Amino acid sequence: MADKLAYTAGHFELLIDGAKQTTYLKSLDGGFWGHSAVDEAIGTENKRIKHSAVADVEPISVEIGMAGSTSVMKWIQDSWDKNYQQRSGQINHANFNMETVFEHEFSDALITETTFPALDGASKDAAYLKVKFQPKAVATRKVFKSQKLSPIGGLKQKQWTCSAFRLNIDGIDDAIYTNKIESFTIKQTVKKLFTGMHRDIELCPTKIEFPNISATISLEKADGILAWYDKYVVKGKKDPAAQKGGSLEFLTPNRDKTLFRVTFAAMGLLKAAIVQSTANSDQIKRVKFDMYVGEMKLDGPGALGLE
Repeated sequence: MADKLAYTAGHFELLIDGAKQTTYLKSLDGGFWGHSAVDEAIGTENKRIKHSAVADVEPISVEIGMAGSTSVMKWIQDSWDKNYQQRSGQINHANFNMETVFEHEFSDALITETTFPALDGASKDAAYLKVKFQPKAVATRKVFKSQKLSPIGGLKQKQWTCSAFRLNIDGIDDAIYTNKIESFTIKQTVKKLFTGMHRDIELCPTKIEFPNISATISLEKADGILAWYDKYVVKGKKDPAAQKGGSLEFLTPNRDKTLFRVTFAAMGLLKAAIVQSTANSDQIKRVKFDMYVGEMKLDGPGALGLE
């Protein structure tokens, strides 16, 4: 009879700076050392040698739910505000009995990507936030004295769904009837600095890139969007006064409370068009519109204190 239980892919927890985050990680990937190879010629002969050169750590990607995400949200908020925080932490992997069997530490990490899920008013799926971060160094070890994972905030995970959201655009009241928003990713560029004989790299944050927002609304509720389109795109009034602010609120399933929000500044309209429709179809005619965003901030009760 086997005396060991296999590791299982779905049992792990994330800790940042010693604070437990969640065992409701939907996915986990990356975070190991790797070498780049150098291929060199030898003299005038048709011979070449290969050897390892610079050592590097691949980024870690996690998909995290609502439960236990306070520290992650605060970390993201600081990154967007250019108050860069290098955070250290640990990922614990468990077996089928939820006993820790493997530890994966990371140190001095910077967030490089934050991806929000696609939102759809007809969806029944739970929402997860995908976060990618670049560690300076990692260390792994097998655990011989196991401790059980202890899930936190079980019911809170159900609070965030892909269908409960509200888009607000200054001066366009009907924007709240937006029924779909495509997934979008905020990217923080990090430059890796390799210094002399030292094996460890230095991480230097550079520019942050805020993406375009693509959304869909019914034609019946699109008067404000189409008026903005006529002024901003067709007539070309692109001065800063024609730009707008707004926000994307993530709500509880019954839509009576805001979990957290992403605020938008310096928004401009790129395009608005009626979505392709078919004759004799029962589908609602909709308008798809794309906006650029000059700045985003993460705020609200969910960003600062869910627990």
